Amino acid sequence: MSYTEQLNEFKGTMGDLMEEAPELEQFAGFIHSAEGTNVLDNKTKELMSLAIGVAVRCEHCILWHTDAALEAGATHDEVVDALKIAVVMGGGPAMTYAVDAYEVLCALEEERAE
Repeated sequence: MSYTEQLNEFKGTMGDLMEEAPELEQFAGFIHSAEGTNVLDNKTKELMSLAIGVAVRCEHCILWHTDAALEAGATHDEVVDALKIAVVMGGGPAMTYAVDAYEVLCALEEERAE
């Protein structure tokens, strides 16, 4: 299964969960509000979110925010730079997840090129 398919499946399941547990909509509303572009632009916020996802070792976050960063116009080099900062903040464990994130980046770029 491609990373794009994995992401779409995850988003669908998340939607199903929120339908069954509507209280989670409040959290989703907070996310939407926090990701607004009143001060920082969307690309910067997605790169920050990706770096934090790597540092806290969240595989779904890595996939979600790598995709979102690319959608927001982040370049390959900008994503790699964010991964470097993730490793600075998260050390050795983050380095292993940065490798995973790099694989996701390369795969999503390839999938988008097809």
